[in-house]
Amino acid sequence: MNKSLVRRVLAFTLLSLFSLTLSAAEKTLLVYGDSLSAAYGLTDLNRGWVHLLQQRIDQHQYPWKVLNVSISGETTSGGLSRYQKTLEQTKPDLVLLELGANDGLQGKPLKTLKSNLEQMIILTREYNADLMLFEMMIPPNYGPVYTRRFTETFHELGKKYDVPVIPFFLNGVAGDELLNQPDGIHPTEDAQPILLENVWQTLEHSVRQKTN
Repeated sequence: MNKSLVRRVLAFTLLSLFSLTLSAAEKTLLVYGDSLSAAYGLTDLNRGWVHLLQQRIDQHQYPWKVLNVSISGETTSGGLSRYQKTLEQTKPDLVLLELGANDGLQGKPLKTLKSNLEQMIILTREYNADLMLFEMMIPPNYGPVYTRRFTETFHELGKKYDVPVIPFFLNGVAGDELLNQPDGIHPTEDAQPILLENVWQTLEHSVRQKTN
């Protein structure tokens, strides 16, 4: 079974499991990302920042259910291919779109990256949901022009579509050997609370505002 099919089977399974709990929540927050949001490499997936986000929301007694359909290795092309069905099944009120890192690490054309993200933004609005876009960065060894233009792409889309952009959520983690797994890319369990705080600084206002 090829990797693409495995990812889609996994996504379908996750959606099926999550759909059982949707009725209990007033609002749905969909996390749509890659390994950085899928708790890759952690022995306990409940230690990932997305699970910690649900705990934070519950502590504040916000009536939100967090659904995490992130898949390790996902690119914007793969994400786009399953996005409409995901929106149909989950009917989110807010989407956290955390994709693009794998495109950059694979040196994908920036036009493709931008087009895929743009189509997902448009689809999100067609389903009457709000969206927040994650700023992504890649190592400088990809060349100064590509590296700079890669990150600028997220801000250009944010400005064009008036979409909030969450600043690079690996700040304070990226490059720190103590907070990254041996591959130097994926955060450790100890890093997850930092990722949560980086996201929460931008997200909390929207969650609170949409709750009222």
